[in-house]
Amino acid sequence: MNTSTAPLLRFITAGSVDDGKSTLIGRLLYDSKTLLADQIAKLDQTAQNGTTPDFASLTDGLAAEREQGITIDVAYRYFSTPKRKFIIADTPGHEQYTRNMVTGASTADAAIILIDATRVDFDNENPILLPQTKRHSAILKLLGCPNIIVAVNKLDLLEFNQQKYRKITQAYQNLADRIGIKADIHFLPISALNGDNIVNTSPNTPWYEGLPLLPLLESLPASQTETDNLPAYFSVQRVARQDGSSSDDFRGYQGRLEAGRLNTGDAIRVLPNNKTARIAEIHLPGGKTDSAQAGDVLTLTLDSDIDISRGDSIVSADNPIIPSRDFQAALCWFDENPLNLRRKYLLKQGTRTTPAKISEISYIWDVHTLSRVQSAQQLHLNDIGNVSLKTQQPLNATAYNENPATGAFILIDEATNHTVAAGMIRNTHQESSFEI
Repeated sequence: MNTSTAPLLRFITAGSVDDGKSTLIGRLLYDSKTLLADQIAKLDQTAQNGTTPDFASLTDGLAAEREQGITIDVAYRYFSTPKRKFIIADTPGHEQYTRNMVTGASTADAAIILIDATRVDFDNENPILLPQTKRHSAILKLLGCPNIIVAVNKLDLLEFNQQKYRKITQAYQNLADRIGIKADIHFLPISALNGDNIVNTSPNTPWYEGLPLLPLLESLPASQTETDNLPAYFSVQRVARQDGSSSDDFRGYQGRLEAGRLNTGDAIRVLPNNKTARIAEIHLPGGKTDSAQAGDVLTLTLDSDIDISRGDSIVSADNPIIPSRDFQAALCWFDENPLNLRRKYLLKQGTRTTPAKISEISYIWDVHTLSRVQSAQQLHLNDIGNVSLKTQQPLNATAYNENPATGAFILIDEATNHTVAAGMIRNTHQESSFEI
C-alpha cells in the first residue's frame, strides 16, 4: 500500500474534556515525523527544564483555546506517511461545543474515542464511563461511523495496569452493545503524553498484542460508499441562464450528483413537480462529457424546458423516491434555548430550505442511564431524541442510512439565524437499525 493507491482516511478524536485528544494528535504528528521545522521549533519552546513538550499546542489554534486549555473549534490537520494520507479533525470534548464535534464526525471514516483511565471509578464492579464519552459514541452511531478506536489514555499513571485496562474496555463494549453500535471497534492502551503505542509498540504493555495507533490507522478501510450504485439523485444548486437567440439560448442546472450515474440521453424526473425529460448535455469543470458519477459537480441541460429552481432535484426515471412533508428523524439539539413545539424553524436539506414544525418528541435518549425518556416536551442543549416533523414544502429526501448526503438536514432559528439542531431522517420500515 502506498499514498498513490491507498484511499484517504478521514478520522476524528472524540471523548470528554481533558481526555487528551489534542495531546494525542500532537504526539502522533511529532512521532510520525510529519511536522515542519518551524512547528518543531515552536514545540521545543514549550518544553522547559526537561519537561515534555505541549503537544496540544499544535492543534489548539485559537487564542481562547490556548488561554483556557480547552478545544473549542474543530482543528483540521493534514499529514501523510509512506503508506497513506490522512485528514484529522480534533474535535472539542466540552458539552457546550458538541455541535462542533458533530460537524467533524459527519465526514469521518474512523473515530478515536479517548478515555482517561485516571477518571474511571474502579470501586464499582462495572466502571461508569463519562457522559460525554457516551454522547459522542451515540452521535457516531447515528452518523454511521464505520470504525471506532477506543484509546484508553494515561495508563502510565496507573502503571499500565492490565486488569484496569480490561475493565475499561469491557465497560465500553457494554455501552456499544447497549446503544447498538455497528462499527468495527478496536481497543488500544496508550499514553499520549509519553508516546506509548502511538507510532511504535510500547515495552510498557507487553500484554497488548495489537497494532500501535499509526499502523492501525494505516490498515483501516476507508468507508466504502455505495452511492454509485444507487438511483441517480442530483440537487439543483443554481440555474445558469444565458439569453440569446433561439439557436444559442442556454439554460443549465448546476449542482452535485449525490448518488448514482447520469449519461447523456438518460430519462429523468424533476422533483417535486414530477415532470419528465431527457439529459441533453453534461458539463464538468473540465468540459463536456457523456457521463457523470456520484460526487461530481456538474451542469446539466435538458431536451425540454421545465420550471426548475434551486432546491429541486433531478433524479433518474427509475428512482422510487417520493417527495414528502412528514418525517421521523433523530435530532441532536445544539442551542441553549430548548426546542419549542409551538414554533416553526427553517429546515435545510440539500439545497432546499423550508419552514418546518416539530409535531412530536417520541423520546429523548438519557446519556446517564442509557434509557429513553418518553413524553418529553422539550429538547435541551446536547439532547439526542427522536422526533416527528412536518415541512411546509415537500422534501426530496431519503433515509440517512441509505445516503447521508440526502438524508441529513439542519434546523435554523429564523429570529437568530443560529443552527439549532442537526437531524438524520429515519427509515421507518428499518427503524431497528437506528435505535438508540
